[in-house]
Amino acid sequence: MESAVAAENKVFQALADPSRRAIFESLTRGEAAVKDLTARFDISQPAVSQHLAALKDAGLVNGRREGRCVYYRVEPRGMKPLIDWIAHYRAFWTEHVDRLERLLEKMDE
Repeated sequence: MESAVAAENKVFQALADPSRRAIFESLTRGEAAVKDLTARFDISQPAVSQHLAALKDAGLVNGRREGRCVYYRVEPRGMKPLIDWIAHYRAFWTEHVDRLERLLEKMDE
């Protein structure tokens, strides 16, 4: 089983590339075939396929074959490592900001 840190790293690495983020964002609007994604972006079909492979490896998208076409869609559960990471740091910063506010209020007294 993959560790949480490894899963986080894969998600962050996959979404670090602007083209992959754009492809992922496009798929949030609905399923699309590789050929349709290639038409939407100014990159080659092999490049789109490589980006989709990275997104799939990170668990962010799934593909299904229908005849000669492969259709991709977002896998919502793939965002869990990112959401967990954000939730952890949100709690961390909320606590620290609250402590800073209390300190500043004491200093004003």
